[in-house]
Amino acid sequence: MTTALLLLVAQGLLGAFDTLWYHEFHQRLAAKTTARKELALHAARDFAYAILFGSLAWRQWEGLLAWVLGGLLLLEICITLQDFVEEDLSRKLPAGERIMHTVMAIIYGAFLANLLPQMHDWSLRPTGFVPANYGFISWLMTLFAVGVFFSGIRDLIACLRPGPSHPAKSL
Repeated sequence: MTTALLLLVAQGLLGAFDTLWYHEFHQRLAAKTTARKELALHAARDFAYAILFGSLAWRQWEGLLAWVLGGLLLLEICITLQDFVEEDLSRKLPAGERIMHTVMAIIYGAFLANLLPQMHDWSLRPTGFVPANYGFISWLMTLFAVGVFFSGIRDLIACLRPGPSHPAKSL
């Protein structure tokens, strides 16, 4: 489990860099009305990651809950795939951002490859959230959960903010 969590921590670090450097500083997505769909997808993914970071830091999803966790992971994949499409439709990504997204997808795959056998073991146990503690990793993932949750709030607010009004066309 430690390997899976370390890969998730690496994903969190790269995701934070991607958000701060590319989305905030370089592209300023929150200020662009053309990025609303992308920001909505980012918000949804941020909330999924907040659950992943926060729960896996301190709990094991056992029994039927392992399948719920699997559904959350599948949802995150679907959101990310839709985000890839939306980015290509709405803006030109800098080469570094495209590379970052590819590296993050590879790390996510490695994370899943390490987590899925554990989830299989959990699925064979009675249903419930069982306490776990991975020391420093648990605390770091808790910090990531808080950070990505607030990033999701920011993206949600930005995508819901009214855009500039357009003057009525004359007939």
